Amino acid sequence: MSNKTKNIVILNEVELKKTLARLTSEIIEKVENLENLLLVGIPTRGIDLAVALKKELLSRTGLKLRKGTIDPTFYRDDQNRVGTRLIKATDIPTPIEKKEILLIDDVIYTGRTIRAAMDALYFWGRPQRVMLLVMIDRGHRELPIQPDFCGKKVSTKKNESISLRLNNVDNEEGVFLEQL
Repeated sequence: MSNKTKNIVILNEVELKKTLARLTSEIIEKVENLENLLLVGIPTRGIDLAVALKKELLSRTGLKLRKGTIDPTFYRDDQNRVGTRLIKATDIPTPIEKKEILLIDDVIYTGRTIRAAMDALYFWGRPQRVMLLVMIDRGHRELPIQPDFCGKKVSTKKNESISLRLNNVDNEEGVFLEQL
């Protein structure tokens, strides 16, 4: 880590677990038929967040919800600006017709990733409803997309970034603001 980078803890491990528990309660409260819900993670940390939510929902409701992955890379309208990364395989484990879809991502920023994920999702069919859950909303939206479930809103500058770190992937847990 260079001397010019400064990390600020937005959510520590305990706060992250509490936020995950609150988001789970909100899902249980707002989704009428949980058995019709499909959790769909967006790479990279949205996939891991979907796994954590699935476990939390199982422990609270006893329901084994279906979980999938959608990679919106090829549906982005700003690839030349953001570049490409290693593509994750899209895995939708069930037909999505008449399903309620919960798109899950770690951070919402401009809204372009979510728009691209919705475009990719509609390639697979027409769900009954699409909802969005994010751990962090950092503002700076370029498209009129807002999360249905949000862990925390954090005002950021454009030269800052936010990262969700999870024990099973990063060997630490929390949400961090990185100032360059």
